[in-house]
Amino acid sequence: MNRHVLWLILLGLFILQGSLVVWLLPASWQAIVYVTPHLPLVFIIFIGLFHHRHAALLYGLLFGLLHDFTYYGAMLGVYSFSMGLVGYLAGLVQRKQPNLIFYNLLITSLGLLLFEFLNYGINRLFKLIAIDLNWALTHYMLPSVLFNLLAALICYVPIRKLLEGKRLAASAKED
Repeated sequence: MNRHVLWLILLGLFILQGSLVVWLLPASWQAIVYVTPHLPLVFIIFIGLFHHRHAALLYGLLFGLLHDFTYYGAMLGVYSFSMGLVGYLAGLVQRKQPNLIFYNLLITSLGLLLFEFLNYGINRLFKLIAIDLNWALTHYMLPSVLFNLLAALICYVPIRKLLEGKRLAASAKED
């Protein structure tokens, strides 16, 4: 398996996030809270956890910039910076800990929450939004983190096998 498979998976998740997933969310959820799927970010965090942190940084920067161009026109670079940083930090934290499902999902949820806080903080800093932090946390950030964590839990085992197999194949090729 080569690195082009990761690009195709991320591109497919990016398209899926913007087209089908928003229709799958119940309308009753969207009336009470705002849930935004970040499927490429979940996969980028998994790349940082199971493959390499520098690859997660690169994929995060590029797909974050693609997200900035496609969905978010007020200021370029917010999603790019946030996705790249979260992917890199996930890979940096994982180096020192055992590879357990609970720990990896905890890192994923903290990465998703950090991503939401970075986006909120940057937008609040440049006065693009005037939303209270308490309201944003309860109506936007936590529901999005929980939805994306559910998606991460569903895809955890196949993605781990895919990325760890890629890492083992790369290390065997070096020998």
